[in-house]
Amino acid sequence: MSTTGDKILDTALSKIGEKSLFTKELELALERNEVDLVVHSLKDLPTVLPPGFTIGAICKRESPYDAVVFHPKFVGKTLETLPEKSVVGTSSLRRAAQLQRKFPHLEFKSIRGNLNTRLRKLDELQEFSAIILAAAGLQRMGWQNRVGQILHPEECMYAVGQGALGVEVRAKDQDILDLVGVLHDPETLLRCIAERAFLRHLEGGCSVPVAVHTAMKDGQLYLTGGVWSLNGADSMQETMQATIHVPAQHEDGPEDDPQLVGITARNIPRRAQLAAESLGISLATLLLNKGAKNILDVARQLNDAH
Repeated sequence: MSTTGDKILDTALSKIGEKSLFTKELELALERNEVDLVVHSLKDLPTVLPPGFTIGAICKRESPYDAVVFHPKFVGKTLETLPEKSVVGTSSLRRAAQLQRKFPHLEFKSIRGNLNTRLRKLDELQEFSAIILAAAGLQRMGWQNRVGQILHPEECMYAVGQGALGVEVRAKDQDILDLVGVLHDPETLLRCIAERAFLRHLEGGCSVPVAVHTAMKDGQLYLTGGVWSLNGADSMQETMQATIHVPAQHEDGPEDDPQLVGITARNIPRRAQLAAESLGISLATLLLNKGAKNILDVARQLNDAH
């Protein structure tokens, strides 16, 4: 099915100003019982879902990193070794802000369209030296061979939920919830709950540069989160950790309100989910206390004004 975000291709995503760009038409079909479940890239799903919907499964995450695809004449280069003033295409304020800061010799320009369209624009127009895409999308399409460079967190942290698929269902449809619930990957779920809680508490969205990095190691969940000004000049990032044991799946008793950041996962212990949510909120609070709100407010105003 096509969505608003697929159709409005001449405007930067952050300017369209609609939270549910890639989800609205699909949710209408869900509401009308035309479909029973909808599969999204989790990073397209707002941290607060419309009433009556929930994310019933988060599948095991593909690579959450961003990838650089180079114009054929620059194959073998990296962002660092591209010529001065090379133009790099990305539709994401998050990527542009971080990469401008890291690679001041490059220029960043908005590029829209699905993967095929963007790759065609890169190859056929002489406008872009490279474009930045999610590695997961290229992997899913079988186009790994186009990846010229993977961006690691020290170069570019990823979007909340990037690389994971979320399955959205009607919140009261217990049969479907039970059916898709087995698809939850416990580690991905807990990392994404922490990431989504961080974003929700910061009130970040498409129109501000917010990025994260999470890792699970020896019962510890590590969350790094950052905010940037639009040009990357101002930035703030912090890391926090919490003890969370990735559970073997088991059945909990039914909860009154099982949703956390839009997600229902009855077969994963509630305690672990709450600990992940709490980590996200704590990190957001730390950044807000250190002045992140000012950076985000300015970014939002500038983005609205352009």
